[in-house]
Amino acid sequence: MSVGRPAALLLALVLALAGCSRSTGNRDLVVGSRPDGDAKILAALYVSALRSYGFAAHSETAEDPMAKLDAGAFTIVPGYTGRVLQTLQPGAAGQPGPAAHPGAADRSDDSPNADGPVYRALNAALPEGIAAGDYATAAEDKPVLIVTGSTAAAWGGNDLSLVPGRCAELRVGSVAGRRPPVNVGSCRLSATREFADDATMFAALRSGELTAAWATTADPAIPADVVSLADNKPALIQAENVVPLYRRNVLSTRQLLAINEIAGVLDTEALAEMRRKVATGADPQVVADAWLGEHPLGR
Repeated sequence: MSVGRPAALLLALVLALAGCSRSTGNRDLVVGSRPDGDAKILAALYVSALRSYGFAAHSETAEDPMAKLDAGAFTIVPGYTGRVLQTLQPGAAGQPGPAAHPGAADRSDDSPNADGPVYRALNAALPEGIAAGDYATAAEDKPVLIVTGSTAAAWGGNDLSLVPGRCAELRVGSVAGRRPPVNVGSCRLSATREFADDATMFAALRSGELTAAWATTADPAIPADVVSLADNKPALIQAENVVPLYRRNVLSTRQLLAINEIAGVLDTEALAEMRRKVATGADPQVVADAWLGEHPLGR
């Protein structure tokens, strides 16, 4: 059967558009991060998640990955809820309200620093065209105050809520370049002493030069012989849960499912172990692929 010229032109246009659609769908998704090892391992995890679903993806680095995401050069940029919120709205607090997403855990802590309120505030602060996927309730890298076992014994516990009652006597240290909290509840900490690295800082803690030292919960350099003060409810330090940011109207339903499933399998201990391997020279993508191979998505 012959096809008339108008019909042939229409058929050609449909085929051309279909070809464009397939080309867009097959294009690599770019997961962006800062160039440091800690950020690279997060990007590698989301690349691995997408690849496990059969999607082409790779990671790229930039000094300002959020700007690249906003400009469309990056498709996905993982980060931490509190840090992203403070970048977008310095000084912002969490927003109390209903559960942040269906996978959210215990909602009994609705204080401004808790994970749900911080996630809601982050969503409200995101620029047009950018959205946040599910955050990992069990994977965080929030500031944590470290003390010696003898200090914890003298204080009668290992809860962060004990700090305000000891505020005047605290001598606190941090590694240079980090931005530890200035306040812990009602306690405004005195000037923090800076150290070149974790080893030097923890040596000062053990010797008694410091009462406490700042680290983060997923820091692989925290020694086994010290005590991390638990930030219980209500949280005194702003939440820092792993979260993927992505461009709206770019990801398919299955691609979005792939990145959201990270929230259900990743925890702080696993994140710290992967960071430890990367810090000793391992390739972030190899580390992420191996971990996801042991914790497959969609199971």
